[in-house]
Amino acid sequence: MRACRGEAVPHTPVWFMRQAGRSLPEYRKIRAGVGMLESCRRPELVTEITLQPVRRHQVDAAILFSDIVVPIAAAGIDLDIVAGTGPVVAEPIRAESDLARLRAITSGDVDFVAQSVKLLVQELGATPLIGFAGAPFTLASYLIEGGPSRTYLKTKAMMYGAPKLWDALLSRLADITLTFLRTQIDAGVSAVQLFDSWAGALSEADYREHVLPHSARVLGGLAGAGVPRIHFGVGTAVLLRAMGEAGADVVGVDWRTPLDQATRIVGPDHAVQGNLDPALLFAGWDVVRREADRVLEQGRAAPGHVFNLGHGVMPETDPDMLTRLVAHVHEASAR
Repeated sequence: MRACRGEAVPHTPVWFMRQAGRSLPEYRKIRAGVGMLESCRRPELVTEITLQPVRRHQVDAAILFSDIVVPIAAAGIDLDIVAGTGPVVAEPIRAESDLARLRAITSGDVDFVAQSVKLLVQELGATPLIGFAGAPFTLASYLIEGGPSRTYLKTKAMMYGAPKLWDALLSRLADITLTFLRTQIDAGVSAVQLFDSWAGALSEADYREHVLPHSARVLGGLAGAGVPRIHFGVGTAVLLRAMGEAGADVVGVDWRTPLDQATRIVGPDHAVQGNLDPALLFAGWDVVRREADRVLEQGRAAPGHVFNLGHGVMPETDPDMLTRLVAHVHEASAR
């Protein structure tokens, strides 16, 4: 939390996106036979899965086990998370009449998340718990495309060709996301991260016109909540300044942009998070150590640095490499 606020720290803190994910054998064992959405709705299971990487890796923060589509499923959208594919929406949103299927949510609709957070806060003690949600653009891309996409053709067609429908959809998603994050904060999370995973598909001009106002509505709506707000996307080098302007305290940076360069872009009022390439974890310890040291050195340019990967942990990653990396970041940054 001190690093997020740009305050002095005894060592650079570290956690990993998707740190409870498919790389841990204990995770695969406990999830066997249980669908992803169902897993997210079982507070005791969520608690155990969230704690697994904290126990194993000794990371400095836990991140709630959930999925970005949980709140839109609670909002009435018929979807499933298909193994090997990702979220698949039964009836995509393509017309104004489709908006009726995406209703507002209350904290009661996601009470299972609040229960999970409360259980975790008790178990974690002094270790911070990070809550999260998907940003309006990334959620919209799933709803419009019907699932993951590489081109975002239907998404961009709506954004350019039906701007009123686009704004209505993203406005509704911003409200849903804000409720989802406030529920987590009220239940006790220490920080929140807004994932705009696919915003890198946009130019800066399009992001500022069509996306920034809606992300700012979410992050700005949490300004008085008293928790750090992290904003992350992939392939967002040209968007970093705008993403910082959306209201984040910490800007997540993927592996493509050096942290010292990112700091110059987002400005001295923001801490940074990142940004070791997840693929480097397969290159051997000497490479991982060298590149981790480079990330730490570049991160010193920022008022605060939270060490992380530049995206999520890959399923094939050796968990021992992550454990070793955490210990090295702690040791090297404390010198």
